[in-house]
Amino acid sequence: SLHTTLFGKDVDLPFFACPTAGNKMFHYQGETAVAQVAAKRRTVYALSSLSTTSLEKINDITTANANSHGDAIPKVFQLYLWKDRGLVKDLLEQVKSSNFDALALTVDATWMGNRERDIRNGFTIPPDYSWNQTWQAAQCPAWTFDFLINDPYQYACINQDVPAESLVAFINKQLTPDFSWKDAEWILGEWNKQTAIKGVVRPDDALQALQVGFSTIWVSNHGGRQLDTAPATMDVLKSIRNAVGKDTEVILDGGIQSGRDIAKALAMGADGVGIGKPYLWGLCAGGYHGVDNVFEVLQSELEQCMNELQVSTIAKLKECTVVSS
Repeated sequence: SLHTTLFGKDVDLPFFACPTAGNKMFHYQGETAVAQVAAKRRTVYALSSLSTTSLEKINDITTANANSHGDAIPKVFQLYLWKDRGLVKDLLEQVKSSNFDALALTVDATWMGNRERDIRNGFTIPPDYSWNQTWQAAQCPAWTFDFLINDPYQYACINQDVPAESLVAFINKQLTPDFSWKDAEWILGEWNKQTAIKGVVRPDDALQALQVGFSTIWVSNHGGRQLDTAPATMDVLKSIRNAVGKDTEVILDGGIQSGRDIAKALAMGADGVGIGKPYLWGLCAGGYHGVDNVFEVLQSELEQCMNELQVSTIAKLKECTVVSS
């Protein structure tokens, strides 16, 4: 059985799709497809502040797919602290009215990282239609057709007057480089529900987060896309678990590529595991069916790994010891 509890609710899988920006950039179904898969698989759904699908739409999907007892899957909203506190307060009210169960405050992206791969690949929002981008688009006709025939996407959790092409300028203007623990306390006071702190890689920060009032420690390095040479999350997981004790919920993401990786993370101290690139690849390749196939593969690999370890439940897997080779 892969059944466990995450964010205070029963789920059928110990892994879920991390909140990622702009899902409609990958496929016109965007976050809708991912939420539908999460509902089908009965696991957590996490929505990004930079989502291209509205909070209300996600709530409609999860409500419509509630189980026979009327229980919807747990919904988590990932939040950036913008300089405009009025914008943050308005957004939190929308999150509450859309019945989200928990908040995940991201604290490892108070400044845009120097994403060298994006620079090297010429990645821009919107596309700059250079010869290089045009040539790459020609080699991906299905994605290009999808992009051209559908309406331009917008970032639904930002002021609707902000077009997608203005995203970078908006983020650079609104990010809070001097983010402090007092700001975190302000968020907790505005939310007053279960809250994760996302972007922790140090035991002392994890302990202070608990003292401030966070209920979940989310070990993450922003997919390795922010600070170059930041520690791998798997390398710091055990020290954070030892620091916070066995009763604190710990989530891990970063570098998860297989069911075996999920098993390792759970055995090393995580209660839940977030995946990023794998489901985005699936989304890009086939929309809902692509994402669902990724979940099927990961679930099958995790079950296979547990069978080989001779453990029948997630609770027993978490009692395993990982030995470095």
